[in-house]
Amino acid sequence: MNKQDKKENISRRKFMTLAGGAASFAAISAMGMPIDWAINELEVDIDALGVDILSTDVLVIGSGMAGLFAAVKAHDAGAKVMMVSKGRLGASGQTPFAKGIFAYDPENEKTSIDEFVEKVSFSAIGTNNKAYTRQLAEHSLARVNELREWGFFESSLYNKSFSKPIEARNIPVHERVTITHLIKEDERVVGAAGFSIDEQKVLFYEAKSVILCTGAGGFKPNGFPICDLTHDGTVMAYNIGAKVTGKEWNDGHPGRSENPAACYDGWGDMFEQKPSTTRIEIRHDLGVEANYMAYVNGSPLKMGPPGASNNSTNSKAKTDGPQRPEGLVLSDDGPPGGGEKDGKRPPKGKGERPPKDGDGAPPGMGGGIVGGSSAGMAIHKSEGLVPINEKCESNIPGLYAAGDALGSYMSGAIYTQIGSSLSGSAVQGGVAGEAAAAYCKNIKSVSISKSKMMEIEAEILAPMKREAGYSPAWVTQTLQGIMIPNFVLYIKKERMMQGALAYIEELRDHHMPMLRAANFHELRLAHETANMIVSAEMKLKASLMRTESRCSHYRLDYPEMDNENWQAWINMYKGEDGTMQFEKQPFGQWPNEVALL
Repeated sequence: MNKQDKKENISRRKFMTLAGGAASFAAISAMGMPIDWAINELEVDIDALGVDILSTDVLVIGSGMAGLFAAVKAHDAGAKVMMVSKGRLGASGQTPFAKGIFAYDPENEKTSIDEFVEKVSFSAIGTNNKAYTRQLAEHSLARVNELREWGFFESSLYNKSFSKPIEARNIPVHERVTITHLIKEDERVVGAAGFSIDEQKVLFYEAKSVILCTGAGGFKPNGFPICDLTHDGTVMAYNIGAKVTGKEWNDGHPGRSENPAACYDGWGDMFEQKPSTTRIEIRHDLGVEANYMAYVNGSPLKMGPPGASNNSTNSKAKTDGPQRPEGLVLSDDGPPGGGEKDGKRPPKGKGERPPKDGDGAPPGMGGGIVGGSSAGMAIHKSEGLVPINEKCESNIPGLYAAGDALGSYMSGAIYTQIGSSLSGSAVQGGVAGEAAAAYCKNIKSVSISKSKMMEIEAEILAPMKREAGYSPAWVTQTLQGIMIPNFVLYIKKERMMQGALAYIEELRDHHMPMLRAANFHELRLAHETANMIVSAEMKLKASLMRTESRCSHYRLDYPEMDNENWQAWINMYKGEDGTMQFEKQPFGQWPNEVALL
């Protein structure tokens, strides 16, 4: 029997048996069967990899706005600080693309802080945490003044201004390091572990306290610059018992698939923009109106650049979709009144601009300037670790979070104040840094047990040790096809979400344990893909649980708000059996006041 005869006559059962082990893949390949996609052609000698152990008081994970102030304030409070980042200082995550930063100046504002907090709460329909809303207003001006001293407003690039305070304090910064594990012993955090892509080694960080400044994340969509954010910090914390919140909310940032990171004028044309400050302008923005119009009419609502959603004021979504409080006016196309301007923003032209390629693409599909290009991300500050107090502290002793890694509900479940995201990250980073430094004063030096290190190292390198499996790129593409469609992520109904959940659970149970990596770049992608799968499960289950429509969460089968049952945030945590558990946390209460479901 020749090779072709063997291919044609091999039985299905025999094929399945052969496919059960790595040796079988080689046997099938010898028969000429096309299975090269499954073979892991390792490019790294994993037996020769180095392992480094580093120690500090406060470990800051992330190098955006929250990470900057967490490191600076922890150092200034007397702690030994180390920063580690998957990207580059001031040039990773969403920080580089944020150009407006809110500053509450009591000398120039007619609105008091108390009034500001109440207006935000009114716009957010009570979904905000007033403690963090007030904290934003009280500390924003001080953080902005420090940024001004460091030269933040002088350039559209932030690395130079961020480096100034870090270098002045000699704070070590480890860039292009992917952290994959938080480490807990004796019921408190004792450090983290990951790997360096450039040095190709495994790294262990022993720390008395850890501050997650890892941002939020999405499903690597086109059209919005969050493709290096995959909820890494959230999932790592969830895996060691931290509570997570806010997964049912949806961010509706508009954007383009072409030059998504650029700034746009009123017509959607690009221009270079330096950061500037913004003043009070309460909004009810970045929800699902554009997605609703696309779902109902088949043609999306045209929108302007981020924040420029004035066309939605008279949209059908106002009556048929999620409701917004009466009297709230969405901003016009220009920057908020009263803010600093760098003089380079061109005025909006007169008359009609000729249409361009990509204008009017459906939300979530990465085309024209429409809502939904940030698929997988919630409203800024509405998802992440559950804080147990005003100090950005999680339910795991020693573990803090700030910025979009903290589910502080600073603005609630809808975007309420332009510039508050960047400012809130600065404020919360500073608060978390000072709190972590104070915590460290009462903690003895920590060390990670050798057995724990060996266990974690094996988990980090597992995708490299698999002789065959699924590529992270293929699994990510499958995940995107399941989660990004408008009728799953934005216009929600039980039947569609249950169907999507079945697919996600298949990825979780079968594909995630078989992710393979041939080099350190693919190793990073494998861990990111695993985190996206967990986040997708969280989003679907939380969206199924909230049987109402409120702010940026819209259920086609439950289109009205249910104030009797749902004036509460949804928290989730990992149960002792490894399953996802849920609780309701009533608006305005801290989690220690909550009875478990």
